[in-house]
This record gives sequence, C-alpha cells and structure tokens, in this order.
Amino acid sequence: MLRFSANLSFLFLDRPFLERFEAAAACGFKGVEFHFPYAFPADEVRDAARRAGVEVVLFNFPPGDWAAGERGIACLPDRVVEFRDGVALAARYAEALDCPRLNCLAGLRGASHSETALLTTLVDNLRHAADALAPAGREVLTEPLNSRDTPGFYLDRTAPALALIAAAARPNLRLQYDIYHAQVMEGDLARTLERHLPQIGHIQLADNPGRHEPGTGEINFSFLFRHLAGLGYTGWIGAEYVPSGASEDSFGWLPGR
Repeated sequence: MLRFSANLSFLFLDRPFLERFEAAAACGFKGVEFHFPYAFPADEVRDAARRAGVEVVLFNFPPGDWAAGERGIACLPDRVVEFRDGVALAARYAEALDCPRLNCLAGLRGASHSETALLTTLVDNLRHAADALAPAGREVLTEPLNSRDTPGFYLDRTAPALALIAAAARPNLRLQYDIYHAQVMEGDLARTLERHLPQIGHIQLADNPGRHEPGTGEINFSFLFRHLAGLGYTGWIGAEYVPSGASEDSFGWLPGR
C-alpha cells in the first residue's frame, strides 16, 4: 500500500506551523514533511509530531537565505563552511525528530564560479552530508527543481542528478523525485520511475500546470499510483502542492477517498 505524507510547508497554512501536525493527522496522514524546522526548538517540533501521532519523514538542510531567494548553498564554493555547519544543525534536528532522510538543495548557479568548481563543491558537500548522517542510519537526498519556476537552479533534470549521485558514491545518497518538477522539465514519468526506482529515496507530487493537487492538471495520477504499487515502491509520497482551496478539501485524490 502506498504511503502519503503531508507537506506542512504547503498545506494547512491557515494554522501556525506546530498546529499543522494535528491537522494532517485529522485528515488521515500518518507521515508529515516540511522544508525547514529551524525556526522552532527541536523538542517543540518533536512534541507536536508526537501529540499528533505522525512520523516526520523528511525535511531539508538549511538553504542559505531563503527569503532573499537562495535555494540551497551546496554547490557554492564560497559557502562550504556554512553548508557544513548546516549539516551539523540538521543532524541534531534529525536525531530529535527521528527523521530518516534529509533533502539537500543544490542551490543556484553562481555567475562567478566555474562549472567545475560548482560540481566539485556539490559532490564534496554531498559526500560530507552523507558521511555525517550515515552512522545514524539516515539517508541524504538531492532533488532536481524545474528551472522555469526556479531559474538558475543547478539541478533541473533527473539524469544529471543521478550522475551526481553516482559521482559522490555514497550508499545512503539517493534521489528525491518530484513528479511536478519532472513533468515540467522532461515528462516520461512512468518509465523514469521504473528505470530508476532503486535510486529513489522519496517521491513528491503536485499536478501541472499550477502546482495544485492531483486532478487539477494534466498528470494521470491514478495510473502513476497503480504503476508505483506494481513496481513495489515502499517509500513515502509527499503531498507538496498549493491547494486550490482549503487544504482539507484537496484530498479527494488520495486512494480510497
């Protein structure tokens, strides 16, 4: 049976962050994910998840200055110390939240850095993050983002992300496959999932266009869910979309609803 997690950075935004855990549980979710927990003490986030009876399945490493438009710093040669400090912080939160996987956003290409410098830095930083989390049995993921919504993002397609993972060569480093971003950039969702499922550690979804809930756009999610079940996918699928109305009214796509 497929497992779905609610992304609390997209859903239930009419509530304070720590109240969204119980809102997700009330809608039937057993897992939650979110971008960044760092504005709150780790024990408060842990307690919110425990009260709701949900598992924290994913969050991201610190991204740099998100409000200023940064989308990760892992590829930037002049931000290595900051990135590695962020890995240490994220590892402490992962321990407190018992979270099994963390996502590393590569970041935007810096005009002042060569392609070789960007790639070398990103590979080294992914190795560092994977090595830091390996003793606790945690995975590091990296995720392509479509470059229409996020111009200049270093990773925007599946193949380069997989090549990067192969170059870093760490057993606990895998791909985060976002169906929405992949559809925008390349399509061919079913065959990509089938071909690369062993390298995929987490899946996220939203429909296209609009990044709203399944059923509002062009993607055949009923088929993809059957396809993933047939492939034996056992990981989580994160609902990371902008609801077209109230979050509570956007879950008709969930199997069994």
